Amino acid sequence: MGFSCGIVGLPNVGKSTLFNALTQSAKAEAANYPFCTIDPNTGLVSVPDDRLWALQKIVKTQKVVPTQIEIVDIAGLVKGAHQGAGKGNAFLSNVKGVDAILHVVRCFDDDDIIHVDGSIDPVRDIEVIDLELIMKDEETVKAKLERCTKKRMDKEAQAAIPTLEKVLAAFTELKPARALDLSEEELAHIAECQLITAKPMLFVCNVADSDLPKGNAYAEAVAAHAATVGACSIIISSKIEEELVQLEPDERAMFMEDLGLTEPGLNVLVRAGYDILGLAVYFTAGEIEVRAWQIEKGWKAPKCAGVIHGDFEAGFIRAEVASYDDYIANQGEKGCRETGKLRAEGKDYVVQDGDVVHFLFSG
Repeated sequence: MGFSCGIVGLPNVGKSTLFNALTQSAKAEAANYPFCTIDPNTGLVSVPDDRLWALQKIVKTQKVVPTQIEIVDIAGLVKGAHQGAGKGNAFLSNVKGVDAILHVVRCFDDDDIIHVDGSIDPVRDIEVIDLELIMKDEETVKAKLERCTKKRMDKEAQAAIPTLEKVLAAFTELKPARALDLSEEELAHIAECQLITAKPMLFVCNVADSDLPKGNAYAEAVAAHAATVGACSIIISSKIEEELVQLEPDERAMFMEDLGLTEPGLNVLVRAGYDILGLAVYFTAGEIEVRAWQIEKGWKAPKCAGVIHGDFEAGFIRAEVASYDDYIANQGEKGCRETGKLRAEGKDYVVQDGDVVHFLFSG
């Protein structure tokens, strides 16, 4: 099971530099080259989780395996992309293929790095891309509405019409599908459309190093806008992140302390991507390894067991579970068992983020 986040943005917002830092590339592309990314660049990024190392100290294993998330740096976009302008057709096709969108927004002033529109206005930049995505989705929804309208004897098609009209009405007000708080039934009506604007969105405010850690007026404007379109926002400096990945651990810690940072911004970015995807992790901890397993929030124990191996789900008997806090407080499985903190859970148990689990199965 894998999930991907696509990095998008107008030219010269720093998205390629962020991607390079995420994948620990040695050198970023030239700052003033508008389309640094022609074809999508893809990298697997480990999801930072300090809990893994705390578990390692207890079980005393040498192997620690975090979860990963795929990051895709998608080609730049210009106005008219939905009609094929620039790399528009490729851009929109690539965005359709990811599970969530990380929209990097320029929130810094620098006369040496030319903005494609000649001035810094992050909300305007967001709206340029959102308009292209909305117009592409509008074409898709109109096509389905036309098909459903013709199917007068098809109950499912007729039931979908009010939802399609609702979504189209929102598009005329420049509201993305994710901002509509659609019901499960309404989401089912538009599922086959695979709307880009229904995907989770995270605005990544790329600020100057002097604006860390709190951000600036640009970032505040983005946060306010995010609240109106069903999105979230974080603050990061791509320049600082690129420098951090090149430092040794001791130097990195001192550098972050000078900047008032408690952790690299890339850690915040990856976890935020995880959150908007609705993902969680459970842990297995033994002598061979400590491993984090990626699941979707709300999954029950058998399905979570199947992430390890299909036989675990098919032959599921029960799960022995301790919460992360209990596992740490009682110094492992033995201590949890002795204090009654190790629970036996059945097929209906919803695995919680941070659970330390041992599955029993037949087969």
